Amino acid sequence: MQEILPGVFHWTTFHEGIGEDVHSYYVAATDPAIVIDPRVPEEGLDWFEGRAAPRHILLTNRLHYRHSDRFSAAFGATVWCHATGLYHFPPSRPVSGFQHGALLPGGITALEVDVLCPEETTYYLPLHGGILAIGDAIIRLDDALGFVPDELMGEDPAAVKQGLHAAYVRHLARDFDHLLFAHGAPWIGQGKAALAGFLAVVESESLVASD
Repeated sequence: MQEILPGVFHWTTFHEGIGEDVHSYYVAATDPAIVIDPRVPEEGLDWFEGRAAPRHILLTNRLHYRHSDRFSAAFGATVWCHATGLYHFPPSRPVSGFQHGALLPGGITALEVDVLCPEETTYYLPLHGGILAIGDAIIRLDDALGFVPDELMGEDPAAVKQGLHAAYVRHLARDFDHLLFAHGAPWIGQGKAALAGFLAVVESESLVASD
């Protein structure tokens, strides 16, 4: 567990289902505390003893339920996913729905992505100059940003990329300085500049491809 900003913690676990490391976050700086796309950390749930209990679990999409049931059982936390993804969950896994644009517990705003899958959501946290928490829409590869491989984008990857570009151009209107990724290490500081630079490259490549 690493505190990447005051009251914001990041950890990495190996996801056997996809065969790679994934990233989760605990935010004690909101009221109440929340976790995003959680898997149980190496330290176990005992790590949270003496800290603000995470009362809400935010999923960036339905496939990031991960270990939410363990957090819910341990802390009585409510799991949240955009309403279009609720069909995925059986009654044994209760999940609450929201609409894009909703203000969620902790003062977090659910921003519409609606590309890759209808429930894909980016969360805006008004902390430390602003934070965007991103699911599968954009990933971090070392010191660069990117999209998931084309084979994971359905039948028309070019159209998906255009949709993602448009969504995140809209997000640039918000004030933020940091990026949290479900796939890739968090980008702390200069996150808006990094995202804007990536989107500019995507736009230029799209224009070249259309010539």
